[in-house]
Amino acid sequence: MDFGPRYYDNVAVNDNDIHNVVLSYLVHNCYKETVESFITCTGKKQTADHLDDIEKRKRIFHFASEGNALQALELTEELAPDLLEKNQDLHFDLLSLRFVELVYSRKCTEALEFAQTKLTPFGNVQKYVEKLEDFMALLAYEDPEKSPMFHLLSLEYRQRVADNLNSAILAYANKPSYIAMERLIQQTTVVRQYLSQEHGKDGHPQFSLKDFLKS
Repeated sequence: MDFGPRYYDNVAVNDNDIHNVVLSYLVHNCYKETVESFITCTGKKQTADHLDDIEKRKRIFHFASEGNALQALELTEELAPDLLEKNQDLHFDLLSLRFVELVYSRKCTEALEFAQTKLTPFGNVQKYVEKLEDFMALLAYEDPEKSPMFHLLSLEYRQRVADNLNSAILAYANKPSYIAMERLIQQTTVVRQYLSQEHGKDGHPQFSLKDFLKS
């Protein structure tokens, strides 16, 4: 079965729906200036409070991804006062960023003291024990970046924590914690893969999103 453009070329797509998808992406990722330009060009409505929220989340995301966990924690408490109290996984991740920041700066004594006061209490919960062991193991290496746990010092780790924090803040404010474009791509991929499997006996190749985007 051919799933080519002839099956959807005649399907009308409302411009407003497209605008909402694009705006969802821009708002989620805190592109405030672009959001303002997009609103001006399309006539979409966004309140001043909404734009202010974008700026605050942008600062929090920046601090978290840059490893400035204390600033990220402080601003999160201002924007979403009891979020970290309710979301212990996220709270642990942010505190771990502070620990990593101290280790990376070779402030091992301060890092140990921080771990004892802020991270050790999480050891009462089994799911955090292994994570704590991994973080504490960084102290055993003169050059933590050469340790088996070097990924905990990486930009990728910080950005993952920052992404999770951003989504959690959006959910706290009763706003979508996901990007509409991402959800559409996920749904499209699942449907197309299912259809490809159903009609695989006809010799059609497995659906590939990468190839589809090139077509």
